[in-house]
Amino acid sequence: EILLLAFNKSAADELRTRIARQLQIEESALECRVTTFHALGRGIIKEVEGRPPQLANWVDHPAGEARVIEEIIRQLVETDPEFARLWCDLLVVHPKADIPDEVFDTEADYRRYVSDRLRKGEATIGSLAGVIVKSLQEQKIVNWLWLHSVAFEYERQLAVEEDDGTVRHLHPDFYYPLTDTVHEHFALNADGTSPFADYVQHAESKRQAYRRKEIDFFETTSAQASDETLLSTLDAELARRAVHFQRKSYAEITKAVEPVVIKHYHKLISTCIKHIRASHLTLDMLLERAKTLHDKERAKLYARVVWMITQGYSQRLEETKRIDFDSMIADAVRLVETGRYQSPYSLILVDEFQDISEPRANLIKALKQQKAFSKVFAVGDDWQSIYRFAGSDITIFTQFEANFGASWQGRLEQTYRCNQLIAETAATFVQRNPEQITKSVRSTRPAIPRSIRVIPIDEERGRPEFAQACHRLLERLDIALGSIAKQWRSEPDAKLKVLVLWRYNLLDPFGGIPPSFANIEVSGQSFHRAKGLEAEYTVLLDVSEGDYGVPSRIEDDELLNLVIPQPETFAYAEERRLFYVALTRASRGVYLITNSRQPSRYIRELCEIAGDEVRYETIEGAALRQCPVCLVGQMVEKRNRNGTVFHGCNQFPDCRHSEGVPAQSTAHLHRRA
Repeated sequence: EILLLAFNKSAADELRTRIARQLQIEESALECRVTTFHALGRGIIKEVEGRPPQLANWVDHPAGEARVIEEIIRQLVETDPEFARLWCDLLVVHPKADIPDEVFDTEADYRRYVSDRLRKGEATIGSLAGVIVKSLQEQKIVNWLWLHSVAFEYERQLAVEEDDGTVRHLHPDFYYPLTDTVHEHFALNADGTSPFADYVQHAESKRQAYRRKEIDFFETTSAQASDETLLSTLDAELARRAVHFQRKSYAEITKAVEPVVIKHYHKLISTCIKHIRASHLTLDMLLERAKTLHDKERAKLYARVVWMITQGYSQRLEETKRIDFDSMIADAVRLVETGRYQSPYSLILVDEFQDISEPRANLIKALKQQKAFSKVFAVGDDWQSIYRFAGSDITIFTQFEANFGASWQGRLEQTYRCNQLIAETAATFVQRNPEQITKSVRSTRPAIPRSIRVIPIDEERGRPEFAQACHRLLERLDIALGSIAKQWRSEPDAKLKVLVLWRYNLLDPFGGIPPSFANIEVSGQSFHRAKGLEAEYTVLLDVSEGDYGVPSRIEDDELLNLVIPQPETFAYAEERRLFYVALTRASRGVYLITNSRQPSRYIRELCEIAGDEVRYETIEGAALRQCPVCLVGQMVEKRNRNGTVFHGCNQFPDCRHSEGVPAQSTAHLHRRA
């Protein structure tokens, strides 16, 4: 009458072995059933219908679902002109949500979101036309013009004579040479105001200058971007001037769009399909939810695209008379709810409950409700809920009583993995999200002073060389640990484990083959795959701000809110949990390698929590002087216009802290020419 559920076969096998060992019996003698959700669903269907369900041939392959989605998109592009138009518009014109700056905590956060390279008004946002622009709205315009093959020049210099005879040089946002037309995109709200000082007067002076010279001119505004009329206005203005549109081919588009943009949408679509099918969402429901998002135009466009792909996915299953894993679980739920399957289970135990999805939760509920007095015992850690992309819903865990009725909650607050400093710092960090369940963590390992270390590295050829830095750090660790081997080596060939972790596999510094050392055993994994692993030391790569940094901005795409029943309101909530998982793999020490110009906001938080216990150092191990104000910068030697030497934070202009140079040596500081 006891059922124990795990999420994969290896976990189920391990649990079965552990239970048998604890009871001191053979596994074959176990009277409880230890299985996976998929095997349980398959077994229920087989028992009722007399044969196992026919699963789609792609479900067991790691990349099978992704390939099927790619095939469906390709077929829809070839057979449905409306889908082709929507999909291409999404890729070209809406690669990222246009979110208002007031949503962000600071101006610096907004600028980081807009572009990894944005610096105080510099034009650093790329476009498909090869033009660098200053805002996401300008990027949208440029990409739309590129998509329709409209010739234009960006910020072309234009000489305009003033009333007093002086010549004023203007740089209109867009100039269309075939019709000699000027187009300004003004940062103006619907009421004519602007968030920038003197901007309204600046815009009016430009209008007057164009009128005086009788220049053909039209304007668009930020207000039109907000009310979704920007592109239709642009289309109408150019059409009125008989500008010829020639839409790019699909082959041209997919060749020009960055692969990471396409990959991001594919992954997002895969996640959304699971939620749409599990929650029985309709297109109308998706479009209604789209009205609540910041970038409504993008959300509505995506809702139509993902709905058409979901329909294609469901049709693929129907045509082949096959089901996927989620369908199998749903079919099993129906058999239990209708009484065709009679549950023998009085006690249902679920491991890793933080990874639960709605279909699996429905199966547990159905089994529990069918048999009187049956109990559910769930074990999990909401701090480690990191599989939203696979359909998991953390609220099923955090709102357990609402889903399963009155319950008792126990807390496992002792950890055997990381030392107390790392455990305590990481616990405080993850609980800054008030929605996480509160726990006090105690480690069996005493705190090791300054066991959290930050290594900032400078950019070379436009980007930091994280792989090179990683190898240099590993060499340093191997030498240092070898010099004190008598303190830790219990056997002649013993090695300490070092786990190198990265957010995305493209950061793998080993190309899949970790190097060998005399004193350390090195392995590498993504943050997600590191869950459940441990080592003496961990090295976290590229703990920096960025779309693919830590936190990863693309993973927190607001489009997920279209399908998640109760979206998390805390910024980057799952990314925070994922960083917590990566941070807590080490028993002795963790090294965070970061871009010196764009350190992750999470590093600042660790410094706020642990104070001086976070040590800044070079790749060779020399101490760096931390900026006392922003906490993530380092004090570097600079010279002002008068040639006077001073120390300033290298995060300028985001941090403007500076100090005079003391008389003593400053060899511990970075020097900057």
